[in-house]
Amino acid sequence: MRQSLQICMMTFVLYALTVKAQDKLPLKLIATTPMPGFTGDFDHFGLDIKGNRLFLASENQKTVEVFDLGTGARIRSITGFGQPLTMAYLAESNSLVVTDGGDTDAVELVDCKEYKIINTLKLGKGVDHGAYNPINKYFYVENGGGSEGKTHVMTIIDTKSFKQVGEVAGLPGSSNEGMVINHAGKKLYVNLTGTDEVGVIDLKTRQLIARWPLPDAHVAHAIALDERNHRLFTATRKPPEFIVFNTDTGKVVTSLPCVGVNSDMSLDVARQRIYVTGSDTASVFEQRDADHYEHIAEVPTAYRAKSSIFVPELKRLYVADSGKGKPDAKLALQIFEVQ
Repeated sequence: MRQSLQICMMTFVLYALTVKAQDKLPLKLIATTPMPGFTGDFDHFGLDIKGNRLFLASENQKTVEVFDLGTGARIRSITGFGQPLTMAYLAESNSLVVTDGGDTDAVELVDCKEYKIINTLKLGKGVDHGAYNPINKYFYVENGGGSEGKTHVMTIIDTKSFKQVGEVAGLPGSSNEGMVINHAGKKLYVNLTGTDEVGVIDLKTRQLIARWPLPDAHVAHAIALDERNHRLFTATRKPPEFIVFNTDTGKVVTSLPCVGVNSDMSLDVARQRIYVTGSDTASVFEQRDADHYEHIAEVPTAYRAKSSIFVPELKRLYVADSGKGKPDAKLALQIFEVQ
């Protein structure tokens, strides 16, 4: 009886310590939506804040999954894709523009009332990342490189007419990864993975105007922009590094180790934090000032939980747990609340 009581007390103490430890972390897991039957990788998110919806690309299932933003419950699937990858929600037309890679190499326009594809625009090989500019309503899509290409292009699509209106040609390397556009809609920053650089594109002239080399690091994926402090953040995979650039000079300010297999990054302006999501953990950095950054936590997530989106209005970070390369992986949507 006494031994059983001791075991119960030890279990209670360990549980209390675990809860206390989690409370001290900058991100707290508050909900998980299991995705039974799903395999492979999830790619990127789309957000409809007013409609209380979250969209997520499921590559193996060839669907875009729709979730309730508040509860995390899965509402439905949008079908008809080849390999959905990145997307942007268009509030004015209640539609979703989605890059569709694999053998499809197109951009799809989805009616978000009927939840179906209503238009398709075929592009060159290698369709992958996209970035939406809310100022001119243009969607910029990487393509035209392919596995053997020495250069690639960024096709410019007018989302109002859903037609191609131009391109940024001659980008170095066969492809790129994360992209981010400044609030004025004048510059696009892009991870040029083929040459291990960050590229700066002038969206008025549609020209690559600067190339910033990475400091002994390769395969940059995640990217975020801090315009207030004139800083750009990128994260590489080989080795896993969080790198800060001065956007006025193109010079590296600092770099710190971060989570591997990273894919997304978010800036939490209110708390002066940066969240980088990768496999098994999320790296959290605190910005002391424009030139000084501190790694404050590795928050446990899940296997290949590399895709994420931060919603500052809700103080939540949504993370997609993927399963590529691990047959027994448990795919899910995780919701973390900032502390």
